[in-house]
Amino acid sequence: MPPQLDLLKALGDNTRYAIYLDLARSPRALTTADIAESLGLHPNTVRPHLERMREIGLIGVEVDGRGDVGRPQHRYSISPDAPSLGLEPPTMPVLARMVLAMATRLQASADDAEAVGSREGASRAGPFEDAPSTLEALVADLDRLGFDPLVADGMGRADVATAVIAFANCPFVELAEQYPELVCGLHRGLIAGFVAEMGDAEVSEFCTLTNGTPCRVTVSSR
Repeated sequence: MPPQLDLLKALGDNTRYAIYLDLARSPRALTTADIAESLGLHPNTVRPHLERMREIGLIGVEVDGRGDVGRPQHRYSISPDAPSLGLEPPTMPVLARMVLAMATRLQASADDAEAVGSREGASRAGPFEDAPSTLEALVADLDRLGFDPLVADGMGRADVATAVIAFANCPFVELAEQYPELVCGLHRGLIAGFVAEMGDAEVSEFCTLTNGTPCRVTVSSR
């Protein structure tokens, strides 16, 4: 994720913010011409703003040969590590609701959801292989996902055996209230898969809406 100060500086410019909104709301990667047409700007105005956002990691670029003869086409999209700001394409919440409704119709269980979440969690652990500890890596990933993790004082260091991480925010809350077993199962699996892939810690307790207690996870070093 870009440093907070760089991010704020980049999005503090009205034109860059408008470009970021355009990219965040698009279900596909956009060319400079696409963005310029959408915002009523000249492509030469758009290009330096795209380059600035690319430099700090807010957006990514794909290059292919489908542009004008001799000119590769550059297509821009929001970087996977960039903050979503709640600007996901409107089709994504619709898709999430339909997938959960289908899972319910097919009688998927919380265990099924946890298995799916575990695979995703394991894949998310890869970039953190050099992290000082599993606890620090997990907190960083939960923060990236929008859970606003809160860790007790003194926790989260490599020399600490156990940490209780509370979730101050749940980005899945609306769907979790409708499908608590499935959504909380996905979240449980996401964390368990991440921790297991890191290899030096384990989840000793996971509390969610279905437990009737504040949402939190307890991670213990092995």
